Amino acid sequence: MSVAAARPRSSRHALGLVLLLLVTTVWGSTFAVVKTAVTDLHPATLIFWRFAVGTLCLLPLLLWRGEKSDSQESRILHTGRPRRLWLDGLILGAWLIAGYGSQTIALSSTSANRAAFITALSVVLVPLWQALVARKKLGAALWGAVALAVAGLALLSWEGGRLVVGDLWALGCAFTYAGFILSLERTSRHHHALPFTLAQLLWVTVLALVWLLLAHAPLLPKPGSWGPLLYLGAAATAVTTLLQTLGQRWVSATEASVIYALEPVSASIFSYFLLGERVFLRGFVGGAMVVGATVLSQFGQGQAEPDSEQSEQTRDAAAGHD
Repeated sequence: MSVAAARPRSSRHALGLVLLLLVTTVWGSTFAVVKTAVTDLHPATLIFWRFAVGTLCLLPLLLWRGEKSDSQESRILHTGRPRRLWLDGLILGAWLIAGYGSQTIALSSTSANRAAFITALSVVLVPLWQALVARKKLGAALWGAVALAVAGLALLSWEGGRLVVGDLWALGCAFTYAGFILSLERTSRHHHALPFTLAQLLWVTVLALVWLLLAHAPLLPKPGSWGPLLYLGAAATAVTTLLQTLGQRWVSATEASVIYALEPVSASIFSYFLLGERVFLRGFVGGAMVVGATVLSQFGQGQAEPDSEQSEQTRDAAAGHD
């Protein structure tokens, strides 16, 4: 590859890293916001309105983008892709509602700090999942990461008291979000980011409505809940899902997982200022061990590009880059 061709790839890779760092920071704030919101909202009601707001925020942008689409982009978007777009959106939507739903339920009975650190185990689960699916022998670094993560969780639970049902829901969120990360890496390169993001949000909204009806939860939230819902829907759902979909076009799942390891750190900062939650010595050491495990789990996984140069050119055209 020529130096001139390498520079655009390098700049896009750097942009992808910055976008995912921003996503991780916003995510960190949501633990405290959701923790507060679930005191007044049923989890199904919260998820439904969160994703409904996110969907409505993206619709005008999609319509504006459609008017500016050039002929090359239109061919990429409309040549045998609509069915795959909605099918891939459904797959990712199912992972998303499982992850967001379990996390929201978790925050009704466990602290924001503990939920954040337990959820961070999704980073360790990504390479573990990859190795098991490929039937590869687990390396020493990955075994060490698993052991470190388990020890860190033990210290976290020691400081915060015995494990509660919310901790188990947070663990379920870690498993489902690992599945989402891997599925997103596999599917995002095949679709234009904006309609693909909208397809995911629409499917989550539909699935959340089904959950809401089955649970006989209130459809309308309390008037005082609209502030958190608007923040969760617009900033923490629409914007972050779009930026994540863009970022993982240029960043591998392994690299993305390392960045996502910073989420509980961000969550702890926001939880301290918004909820007054504090992390003491055992919790600090346990949390640091979990974060360390997420980084250690990536050693030996390689830093491969998300796909080939040819595929990247196709993605660039789909995203509207010059």
